[in-house]
Amino acid sequence: MERSRIVVIASILAALGAILPMLAAYYLSWSIAVRGEQMRLARLADYAIMRADAALDEATHALKTADRFDVPPCMASHISAMRALVVNTTAIEDIGYFENGLLRCTSWGYPPRRLTRAQPADFVAANGIEVIPRMYPTISTGTAMTAFRLGSYTVLTNPARFVDVIAEPGTRLAVATKNGVVVSTLNDPDSSLTARLSELPKTGSSGGNLFATGRGANWIAVASAPSIAMLKDMDRERLLLLPVGALVAALMVGLVIWLSRRRLSPLGELSIAVQRHEFIVHYQPLIELKTGICVGAEALVRWRRPDGQVVRPDLFVPLAEENGLIEEITDQVIRAAIAELKSVLVADRSLHIAVNLAADDIKSGRILPVIAAALENTGILAEQVWLEATERGFMDVKSARATIEEARRRGHSVAIDDFGTGYSSLQYLQELPLDALKIDKSFIDTVGTDSATSSITPHIIDMAKSLDLYIVAEGIERQEQADYLLERGVQYGQGWLFSKALPAAEFIAFYNDRKRRRGVGPTVIRREIA
Repeated sequence: MERSRIVVIASILAALGAILPMLAAYYLSWSIAVRGEQMRLARLADYAIMRADAALDEATHALKTADRFDVPPCMASHISAMRALVVNTTAIEDIGYFENGLLRCTSWGYPPRRLTRAQPADFVAANGIEVIPRMYPTISTGTAMTAFRLGSYTVLTNPARFVDVIAEPGTRLAVATKNGVVVSTLNDPDSSLTARLSELPKTGSSGGNLFATGRGANWIAVASAPSIAMLKDMDRERLLLLPVGALVAALMVGLVIWLSRRRLSPLGELSIAVQRHEFIVHYQPLIELKTGICVGAEALVRWRRPDGQVVRPDLFVPLAEENGLIEEITDQVIRAAIAELKSVLVADRSLHIAVNLAADDIKSGRILPVIAAALENTGILAEQVWLEATERGFMDVKSARATIEEARRRGHSVAIDDFGTGYSSLQYLQELPLDALKIDKSFIDTVGTDSATSSITPHIIDMAKSLDLYIVAEGIERQEQADYLLERGVQYGQGWLFSKALPAAEFIAFYNDRKRRRGVGPTVIRREIA
């Protein structure tokens, strides 16, 4: 009996000795987690403010440049000048000239015959620029844009730029003008928060959500996340804390603090992903339209997080480029692609892989020794590795020319990617020794439609032919598109009509199946170095 009583008392004391420190640790860890989550949300809101300010600054520069145009309004030279301004300004999609409150012309040309009147401004920024949160493009229509106006000119910006950030699942974001008019949102934020943006404190909770606000000279942003998500996260920590004593409880609190701080910023998560090599490669087959043979693949990076979630490149590549992480990611893609496709590349010398390069890689040329080192002792030829870069990578023409010439001297072919969507001009194509031009999906989508941009595609094709460039069409989804492109002499295509981007094993199976079914060899893609 006495033994039983001692056992009971000892058990109670042991339980109290474990439970009380655990309760204190639980409360402390919960408080830290909430504070950390609110700090993360505050940083996200501040980052959105920074992006909105950057868009306003670029729009302001474009408006002031347009205001100094010394050409007759809406003549061909005026429209050409506006179009060049749009092409060379990342943040704006269109610019229009108004006279007596009516739209006379835009960078697209002349508007439809119906009268388009200037909308009244909802807000005037600190620098005097008028802001109209929602305006629909007159010619291209489509998604509502945010307009900035100065004098007779109005520029349109895609408001999605303001919230183009990496966010945790369930995180919501809204950006509004200083007077509370919502401009852009991400993941459908709570209307009870967006309706009273100007009244919200720096941090707080509302309706089961934690939130944090950011304020600038012209914008207000609120980022929020469900509180219940924090409870789910804490369940795991509690299971680790309960079986141990006070010392382990203190250690676990420290671990919670460390984990919280590490996961506060999107940049922190991306840096860890680079260190842990969390990036994988999928391969988008490249098809020779004439034969249907798979002649290569574009290596596309994906971020596979530890929980198995796969993140699209458009959600992390811009952040990597802005913070100097893109070079290491590119290196990882190159090493993975060469390792995974070595067998088929060695077996078929007509097969190639295409690797996307960042603007800094084209400018510096440092990627070429990296590729050479990766190819060493593999049996893969340099000619089997294509290099692709978007138009932004060729802005510094002198540096780009030096890199391209050295790449071609080593045996690589070089292609301009997503042509027509960024900074491109005929000058780049004429001055740079390129091998191929890839037509962006947005132009391929217009094939067979009455879109305002449908007439641009044949012009791009003719221009590429005149420069003796191979032509690759991106984003082919319908057979009529493939037929149209083949009829006009486009040699290669990729898109869901043929296949989605595939893991290495599935791509190799796809390649072998195509080769077996067609029973003929592809045209070998090679170009002599001038």
